[in-house]
Amino acid sequence: MSEKSYNTNLASEFYVLSALHRLGLDAVLTLGNKKSVDLAVVRAAGDSVTVDVKGLAGRTSWPVDNLKLSKSGHFLVFVCYSGKIGQIETSPEIWIIPSAKLAPLIYHAPGGRKVVQRSTLLKNARKFKDAWHLIAGNRQSQDARAGKPRPAGRSKGE
Repeated sequence: MSEKSYNTNLASEFYVLSALHRLGLDAVLTLGNKKSVDLAVVRAAGDSVTVDVKGLAGRTSWPVDNLKLSKSGHFLVFVCYSGKIGQIETSPEIWIIPSAKLAPLIYHAPGGRKVVQRSTLLKNARKFKDAWHLIAGNRQSQDARAGKPRPAGRSKGE
């Protein structure tokens, strides 16, 4: 891999996967070439959600042509490295948006492409910036912010 070549999508999926585990959630990476679900997350027995991760090495927009909106229990996580993906000490910007809330944030480009522009998220989606609680559910995210230990049975590898 050349110095200028990055796998932004994989880096983004693993970044989000790591964050979800840090919140005490059981999350797994799904496998496949043409998938619309990147991560499956179990919040509690009988309570699971799915996540589609969109990575952006630069600063402009994420393509969203293949999205199915308004799926209950499905989230999109937009990860933006702002041109600094090769600088490991720099954390990306994160927006976590329920799929049912995404439609007003989509820009329909003249050529027919559908994209979510970073500028739109900065202006109109502040409530979704770093909104990990939407995926985690209120209890898990509050516990993590308070520094409480992970629930019993979730300490594998610690």
